[in-house]
Amino acid sequence: MPKIQVNGVQLNYVERGSGTPLVLVHGFPLDQSMWIGQIDALAADCRVIVPDLRGFGASDVVPGTATMAQMAEDLAGLLDALAISEPVVFCGLSMGGYVAWQFALKALALEKRHRLAKLILCDTRAIADTPEAAAGRLKTAEKVLAEGSTVVAEAMMPKLFAPATANEQPSVVESTRQVILNTKPEGIVAALRGMAERPDVSARLAEFTIPALLICGEHDSISPPAEMRGIAEKMPTARFVEIAGAGHMAPLEKPDSVNAAIREFLKQE
Repeated sequence: MPKIQVNGVQLNYVERGSGTPLVLVHGFPLDQSMWIGQIDALAADCRVIVPDLRGFGASDVVPGTATMAQMAEDLAGLLDALAISEPVVFCGLSMGGYVAWQFALKALALEKRHRLAKLILCDTRAIADTPEAAAGRLKTAEKVLAEGSTVVAEAMMPKLFAPATANEQPSVVESTRQVILNTKPEGIVAALRGMAERPDVSARLAEFTIPALLICGEHDSISPPAEMRGIAEKMPTARFVEIAGAGHMAPLEKPDSVNAAIREFLKQE
């Protein structure tokens, strides 16, 4: 897989297909492999670009804090490096959704309105962390520095999948666990710090006037369907799709259903 130097880091990415650029951004603490069910399937319809965010996968790790705005700037730089000048469809899951909000806010500024055509938000939130949640992330970060990535794997794995997924797709669950275990602790820590200080965008939802699709697993306990439906209702041109039988990792658990929703959205003017 190729890498590109952007903002002082080497970003690893996958690219398939041609046509409208579709950027797929992974969640925490994962990498581009979580989109395995989308990459080739959607490449028949568009140019799929799937990066590893800084600190994750095969991209460089920069110790410190990786803010959501910094990650969004990285991806804007990646698109520039790939000479992509047409508007993109930007899709992010969970932490990737936090990055998507920041990318969209920057792109919707008058001088960069040409950058973004449509927005897809999967299993994510618009609110910021509460002070207690932010403190919990920072405490976890310290524990990861001391004990390693296992800390996050043990904490997150029970929350990621629908109850049936462990029985019906054990290989999917185990491969996800391995991705987390293989993620560098410094990358996990930098992202935890960045998520803890991410801005609240819930009061700005009316500003997202571009077409938007919000996707959420039926059994998502991290970003519940009712919460995501409420976000969609506050966005002028958004539609909400609930994925039956899926949890927080809807694209990985139910790829066909998610792909169908994305394809239908891409067709819309």
